[in-house]
Amino acid sequence: MKRVADRLLIAGVGLIGGSLALALRQRGVVGEIVGLGRSRRNMRVALERGIIDRIERDPARAAEGVDMVVVAVPVRAIASVVTSLAPHLPARAVVTDAGSVKGPIVAAVERALGRGASRFCGAHPIAGTEDSGAASATESLLEGERCVLTPTPRTSRTTQRRIRALWAGAGMRVETLPAAEHDPIFALVSHLPHIAAFALVRTVAEAGGAPRALTYAAGGFRDGTRVAGSSPEMWTDIFLANRRAVTKAIDQFIGSCTKLRKAIADEDHEALEAELVAAQRVRRRLAAPGPGPARRRRR
Repeated sequence: MKRVADRLLIAGVGLIGGSLALALRQRGVVGEIVGLGRSRRNMRVALERGIIDRIERDPARAAEGVDMVVVAVPVRAIASVVTSLAPHLPARAVVTDAGSVKGPIVAAVERALGRGASRFCGAHPIAGTEDSGAASATESLLEGERCVLTPTPRTSRTTQRRIRALWAGAGMRVETLPAAEHDPIFALVSHLPHIAAFALVRTVAEAGGAPRALTYAAGGFRDGTRVAGSSPEMWTDIFLANRRAVTKAIDQFIGSCTKLRKAIADEDHEALEAELVAAQRVRRRLAAPGPGPARRRRR
């Protein structure tokens, strides 16, 4: 397979950035990998695990000689990281990110790059677990999963081609979607489930007799709330960055809960069962076999 980068800079060597690096190494499609990050401890772990070849803390030194940059930091920090790197990037370097919110992030990065906006193509690798940091990275996390690219009219064809090759080189199935379509979709299928999980845990914790109730929590509660163990810092940023779509999704969820509540309160067996059957049919379609790894934990 053709090499996708001779010198790759990963800003934010956590679960996604680290897993990307390991997958590219495993497939032999990358040369040197430079890590840029704020946590000394995490960066040492990344170096010790062989995820990166060296650590840089200064953006100018980190950008020196790179031909590709992946910004895999929390969404709130993506534009500021690109701003710090932009003056130092070589002419042929292209940039992508790994944020799960695209509209405001893409716009902010393009502003930061100015005339160099053609070198940026937003990306969202749809994979993950509730764990974080370089210690949690694995070479198989991205394999067979989707990666959504969100190019704009300012993104050059060369940039799109190279960024597509990067994520495909890690074993991902790459497709494109306008940012304006991406954010409402992921508000429903990614951001809302995290909201629901956080809310469910808080509901039980604040209910009377909570400690005793939690001792009886079994598979249903544990599976339904697994993602509530995710990074609060990361998800605070995501919810706020995609706030319009997320609040709309929450309103729709409340509407569904209200229907169920009314059917239960009214002892309306027929209406209640109809709601559950409709949900079951959708869930069974989701569970049907498809391409990619079966039922891996994902965001």
